[in-house]
This record gives sequence, structure tokens and C-alpha cells, in this order.
Amino acid sequence: MAHLVDKAKEFVVDNIVHVKKPEADLTDVSVKHVSRDSATFHGQLEVYNPYGHSIPICEISYSLKSAGREIVSGTLPDPGSLRAEEKTTMEIPLKVPYDFLVSIMKDLGRDWDIDYELRVGLTVDLPIIGNFTLPVSKKGELKLPTLSDIF
Repeated sequence: MAHLVDKAKEFVVDNIVHVKKPEADLTDVSVKHVSRDSATFHGQLEVYNPYGHSIPICEISYSLKSAGREIVSGTLPDPGSLRAEEKTTMEIPLKVPYDFLVSIMKDLGRDWDIDYELRVGLTVDLPIIGNFTLPVSKKGELKLPTLSDIF
């Protein structure tokens, strides 16, 4: 009987490992809006759903870091679903107060940009498997708006 249970476990593990999963990529981080008190950055997340049916997204969690410090983090609850057998593009808004940007001035330097790392966790509800989080991250340089861009 133990041999049969071991065979069943092996079968399940082999099949779950080879199940197709959605693929995600952060394609862009840019400044979308500038006001007198903050700047709103947007991260663009592209997700491919390999299944023939839509998949509900439970939440999107995000964290934007620069110079080893967290600039902004949060979650977007229930942002919709992934379309069947298509790429779905989502915008992740990141509102950053200017006082924080001023506090990291040493990283800005002469060219008025910051090195950043954006980490995103896309939690989807996969059939049979349940909630599954796709971790995605992107590092790069982000050009900040100048005072003339604000006024």
C-alpha cells in the first residue's frame, strides 16, 4: 500500500511541476504625473496567460527602492483578471512625495536621475494549484522631473 501512495505522490509532483504558469515582465518605469507635492511613477507590468480561460488576479504588491531605501510600497487589491491566451498590460501607480526625493539627493547627482529597483508580486488564483505569486523585479535609472516640469 505504501508503494502505491509513493507512486501517486510522484505522479502528482511530476505533473504539477510541468504545469504552465503565467509569465510576467516589468517593461517600463516612468514619470506619469508631477504635482507640487509629489511625483507619480508608473510601472508597466505585462503578463502572459497560457490558459484558455481568464485567471483572476488576487492582488499586486509592489516595492520601489533606491539607494537601499524603500521609497514607496503597497498593494493593489483585486485589479481584475488576465485575459485568456493573451498578454495583459497593467499600470502600477507609485506616488512618491517630493520630500522623500529630496532626502535622497546624494544619489541624484548632476544628471537628476535615481537608480531604482522595483519589485512586484502578482498573486493569481490558478486552478488546482490555488493562489500563486509571480515575483518580478526590474533595476534601472529613472530620470526625475525638474522644477520647470512642475510649473
